[in-house]
Formats: sequence, structure tokens, C-alpha cells
Amino acid sequence: MLFVLEGNIITFLNISGAKLITYGQQDIAFSPYNASWRERRKLFVSELVSSKRVQSFAYALEAQVGELIQSLSLRSPPTEAVNLNETLFTLIDGFIGRVAFGSMNGAKLMKYAKFQQVFSEAMVALSPFSAQDFFPTLPMSRWFDKLVGLEARYQRIFLELDSYFEMVLSQHMDPGRVKPDKDDLVDVLISLWKRQGKVTKDHLKALLMDAFIGGTTTSSVTLLWAMSELIKNPAVMKKAQAEIRSLVRVKQRLVQVDDLCKLNYLKMVVKETLRLHPPAPLLVPRETIDHVKVLGYDIPSKTRIFVNVWAMGRDPACWDRPEEFYPERFEGIDTDFYGSHYELLPFGAGRRICPAIPMGATIVEFTLASLLHSFDWELPDGVRKEDVSMEGTGRQVFCRKTPLYLVPSVYTG
Repeated sequence: MLFVLEGNIITFLNISGAKLITYGQQDIAFSPYNASWRERRKLFVSELVSSKRVQSFAYALEAQVGELIQSLSLRSPPTEAVNLNETLFTLIDGFIGRVAFGSMNGAKLMKYAKFQQVFSEAMVALSPFSAQDFFPTLPMSRWFDKLVGLEARYQRIFLELDSYFEMVLSQHMDPGRVKPDKDDLVDVLISLWKRQGKVTKDHLKALLMDAFIGGTTTSSVTLLWAMSELIKNPAVMKKAQAEIRSLVRVKQRLVQVDDLCKLNYLKMVVKETLRLHPPAPLLVPRETIDHVKVLGYDIPSKTRIFVNVWAMGRDPACWDRPEEFYPERFEGIDTDFYGSHYELLPFGAGRRICPAIPMGATIVEFTLASLLHSFDWELPDGVRKEDVSMEGTGRQVFCRKTPLYLVPSVYTG
């Protein structure tokens, strides 16, 4: 039904927490469809998340992953299990921090537990949860949200995030600041602000929020599901490792971003992970602008639309053995997750498709390739692959319900 409605749907407008946290919908993901949104999205894609821009950020990704590889290699004792939930979320947070705020200060800023906690709370606020979201026409819904403290909570989250973004913008605009060798994301946004009269400081902050939403949580969640599937399917893991290690034969050399285009099987592993575990199973909520008839059914205007891409990825009419993790199903076919194949839509489709797919895909593929290249992975003693829970939880983003503990052993070749 998505392709029928694409011309008549917009992002759901009445998520009360999202409206506040995105500065009155001044971002891309939660803004209504209009001329202003089209202009902002065009700038966001061309200036911040295009393939060319992603390549310019490769240095930060390689540096951040390199630090992780070194840290895991030197840990003591070497047989100790690693909490991959904490490890991967910290890694991606650090990368986004480097890209957004600068190579040193950004990585340190993102290690602050308070910032990470507030950002986690913001992710919850971005999903439909309040009485106003479920009963938007009832006058008492806002009163109820105030009574239970939800509005006050959203306001606190917004003010804390805003203080961080304001601090970072002020530091970057300080005339006495030493100019770095490479512009970070904030430098690019400030330059855009100065060139484009219609772009305001609130737009900059809202776009920073989008960058964290699209880059941090979804990438970390996808990596965790990928490692979960690989540890339960050791033959697939060994095949992926063999491909990577045959390409990167030189000892002491780590995987590089430029290697990704040659790792076809790894890309199949990522596709299969996204098929079974789309990070946002219902995408961003939407609603119809006008009345529309679909397959004989009347859909009134302002009808809320939830697209169940989780079910689409497991539809037996589209996929053979849909519950099985089998990356080879993508061999020899051109199915991808860029919105043109409706059986695989982890990031949506059409004009509301996630604009940061190139950056997200690069983060996931490079990190996964690096982990598989540098280490052999096993379960802790006494844990069988059948014991690994695949149960998930979450509202907007669907994460593993329990932490994933694995034991990495340095690959010596």
C-alpha cells in the first residue's frame, strides 16, 4: 500500500515529544511535507550525508574503529567476554561525536554518561507515547500529560540537549578557535547557515538531532543484530571472514573504507540482517493529507499510517524460508534497501526515505568488516548458540532485549 499512498502521506505531525525536541519540526525526519521541508532535505543530503561527504568522514570512522580494535586486542584477561551492546553504542557515539563536534572534543563529549542518558530518553520521546499522541482531539489529553509529568520530562530533555548543541555551536563560532584540518559536521552546518538566509540556528540544532538519530541508534542496533545472527550461524560468519581476510592479506593492515566495494558477501550479510531486523519496524509514523481510495477501501484524510516493514521482510510470498538467516538469497539479484524494492524497505521509500542511508550503510559495513577481520568470535564458556536470545524490545527503534556477550580472540593469520 505504500507505493499507492506515497503521494498522499506525510510524516505523522502530532508526536508531541518529537515536535518539541526537533525545535518545532525544523528537522527532516519529523517535519511536515512542504516547500521548506524540500529545501532543507535537499541541503541536508547534498551538504551532509551524500556519498561524497561520507567519504570525507572516512578518516573519523577508521580512527574510531581502529581505537576499538586496539582496545579489544589489549584487554585483560583476553578470555573475558565483551558486552557488545556497550561496546558498539560507545563506538558509534564516538564516531558521530568526531564527525559532528570535532575529532577530539566530540569523541570525549559523547563519552559523557549524562549526554548518552539524555539522548536515550530523547529516542523514547520521538515515538508516539503520550495521551496527546493517541487522543489528539480530546482536550483532556494535554491535561493528562501534564498531570503525569510527561510534558515536564520532554521539556527537561529538550533543554539539556539544547544546552549541548548551543555549547558546541558557540565553540565552533568562537573567532579564537583553532581551525581543524578537516571540517566537521558543525563547521559545514555553520557555513550553510551563513550562505543560506533561510537557515536558522534552530534548523542547525534540529539537523544535528537528526544526524544522531539516523547515525547512532540505528547503526548500533543493526550491528548488534548482525553479530547475533552471525554467532548463531557460524558457517556464515566464517564465509564472511574468509572474504574479508582474503582481501586484506597484508599483516598489520586494518580494513579500510575503500575496501567495502569489494566485499560482496559482507553486503549480503548486512542486507539479510536488515531484512530480518529493520531498526525501525514501523518506520516513522505518517498520516494522509487527503482522502484516498486504496484497493476499494476509503482512507480519510489525517489517517495515521504505520508501515510494517518487519512483516514485509518476513513475507513468505516474497521470500523463500523467510525466518532463516541466509545471506546467499541476495546472490545474483539486484535487491537493495534504497527504496526501489518494496519487499525490503528498512529505511522507507519515496520522498520520506531516510536521507542518511549512505552514511548508515558505510558505518555498519565498515565496523562489521573490521570486527570480523581482526577477531575470531565465540560465545562465553557454557553458553550455546541456541541460548542466544533473539528477543527484541523498543518503540521507535527495535533493539535486543538482553545484552550480547561475546569473546573476541585476536586473529593472527
